[in-house]
Amino acid sequence: MTIRLGCIADDFTGATDLANNLVRAGMRVVQLIDVPAPGTPGPIDADAVVIALKSRTTPAEEAVEVSLRALDWLRSAGAEQIYFKYCSTFDSTRDGNIGPVTEALMDALGTDFTVATPAFPDNGRTVFKGHLFVGDVLLSDSGMRHHPLTPMTDSNLVSVLQSQSARPVGLIDHNAVAAGPDEVLDRIEELRKEGFGAAIVDAVSNDDLVRLGAAVKDLPLVTAGSGLAIGLPANWGFEPSRAAAGLPEAAGLQAVVSGSVSTATNGQVREFLSTGRPAFSVDPLRIAEGADVAAEALAFAAEHLADGPVLVYSTETPDTVKSVQGRLGAAEAGELVEQTLARVARGLVDLGVRQLAVAGGETSGAVVQALGLTGLRIGPQIDPGVPWCAAALPGGDTLHITLKSGNFGGPGFFHEAFARLAASGEPA
Repeated sequence: MTIRLGCIADDFTGATDLANNLVRAGMRVVQLIDVPAPGTPGPIDADAVVIALKSRTTPAEEAVEVSLRALDWLRSAGAEQIYFKYCSTFDSTRDGNIGPVTEALMDALGTDFTVATPAFPDNGRTVFKGHLFVGDVLLSDSGMRHHPLTPMTDSNLVSVLQSQSARPVGLIDHNAVAAGPDEVLDRIEELRKEGFGAAIVDAVSNDDLVRLGAAVKDLPLVTAGSGLAIGLPANWGFEPSRAAAGLPEAAGLQAVVSGSVSTATNGQVREFLSTGRPAFSVDPLRIAEGADVAAEALAFAAEHLADGPVLVYSTETPDTVKSVQGRLGAAEAGELVEQTLARVARGLVDLGVRQLAVAGGETSGAVVQALGLTGLRIGPQIDPGVPWCAAALPGGDTLHITLKSGNFGGPGFFHEAFARLAASGEPA
């Protein structure tokens, strides 16, 4: 099996978001958790491989190092094109990590130009004149301006990426994209001649991403959110197919673990609570005081799992998050919650949970690592950017898991996720 597309994602939910779009476009996709050991690519029965990293908020030099290791593995496995995937809200700091990783990958691949667009219109992320919109507002006016780790206060992506890059960053605006692939290629050539090494690309619709996908089929490296994935599979002749999303039939108990502080996830938690379903709130201050909050949460879950989905959450408003960070420090507060929720997820699986929804990128990374998962088969979409996946547990059981970016999904996401899985299962 030839791996057509090799993908490097900077967080775990972003990886499944990307894989979901590739599956919807007809590719069979395997998501690997972290970089496999060198020299052990093995036979992978997939058209695309996505390596999920936890590099979005690490120091830039660490993000570069692990991304280059992922690149080496993908090239050794035969990947024909490389896709560096970041968040549709371009989550980063003024120092990185999008720019440094992009330039390191360019150097390793020996290419002098690449494109960058976080656009994902299906989820309300659009780029116009180089500015990123979240729904109807600029990124800088959205809830992302309060993100505890990567507050996004500048909507001008040319400016944001330039602040992280040594190479000049240009723009391929909507006029060029709307005119079609040939016009995009002409604009790329113009920018190359002018000394630019990368360009932010406008996209306000899926049609724009399809046109862009056709234009960049010969670039060794593309960088984007997950949206561009809908425009690439056709370059190898793939077409949408239900078979690409087939998973084993789901069984077992159901639970939700949520550590995201995003506006969307706050709404989803409120909706879950409004239904009267059992839920346990994780308090980071009690964790810091030495309380075994994970054990308390698992004792609560054990009493209620038989009656339907149980929610364990540490999802708060921006003001509450700032208050906790002020007392504990941002890094310590985040680490305490992540590790506690990871322990909870491990315990839930031990209690018989085999359908698990996880909300939040950092939380998802901690949970996947705690469960010892090494690979995911990507299945049907729940909401744009969020699929169900299947993974083999050490004992041989199948765990169905969805890793949801904090910003994604409607208010009823948690309920809809389990209903979608029940309706789409195929016998193993």
